[in-house]
Amino acid sequence: MSLGLRHALRIFAAEALKQHRRLFGQPLVVFSMLVWPVLQLATTYYTLRPVATASPAAANWPLAADPERLLAFLATGTLAYAFFFSLVQSAWHFAFERTTGTLELLFLSPAGRLTLMIANGAGALMQNAWLLTCFTVAALTGFGVLSVSAWWMYGVVLLALLVPAVAWGAFLNSLLVFSRDSTFLYTILDEPLWFVAGVRLPNFALPAAVQVVGAVFPLTGSLVALRGALLEHRTLTELALPLTGLAALSALLLGAAALILRAGEARAQRTGGLAMA
Repeated sequence: MSLGLRHALRIFAAEALKQHRRLFGQPLVVFSMLVWPVLQLATTYYTLRPVATASPAAANWPLAADPERLLAFLATGTLAYAFFFSLVQSAWHFAFERTTGTLELLFLSPAGRLTLMIANGAGALMQNAWLLTCFTVAALTGFGVLSVSAWWMYGVVLLALLVPAVAWGAFLNSLLVFSRDSTFLYTILDEPLWFVAGVRLPNFALPAAVQVVGAVFPLTGSLVALRGALLEHRTLTELALPLTGLAALSALLLGAAALILRAGEARAQRTGGLAMA
């Protein structure tokens, strides 16, 4: 193992341990990691189900007429949303480094800045999403709704969720660590993210303008890959286009995160301030 990789892994472990001690040390937090998303899933299902079956919607969206397939569609949406929104929360919490007076220490440390941002996002992701992931996989298997073309497609699905989510977290962390007020971004990326990414409704049911906005968010592409691989029996060839788009968007987000960090640190060295907005 190279020295650089060992150094990055030590940063990753230290940042994940810091988050665990500060945010996830209570048993009630672990309990809420599963109960809250399941309550949201139940609310969405019992709201959407009567409308879908009592209207002509099922003619255009046959999946809506099957209770188990509809629940699987919504469960995959809830799982993917939990991946990405946990990183929005992580970035929001990361901005508290400013108020607790530890932000300066982070920039005085020899740790790689981008590695630190990725570690913060990845650590939060693993702690927030593992329980819901286990529950969702067990539920989909139990309902018998999984339709996967090959066993290794599970690995493709995991990468299609993890890589864009970590890139998304690194970008948000880099953005919010130089912002005095992160509340507006937290609010914008809560409920609107559900809507534009097609978490609760299929993309074709959304207005064209909303679909264009949704394409900017990696959650949209991850959902296409997740549902296509797990529920629609689509092969790697059939998912090549959305997966390529996800890879390009992830690279773009990581590049943007590196640029923001470089610009923010240069400005801090020039002006003495740690705020770009």
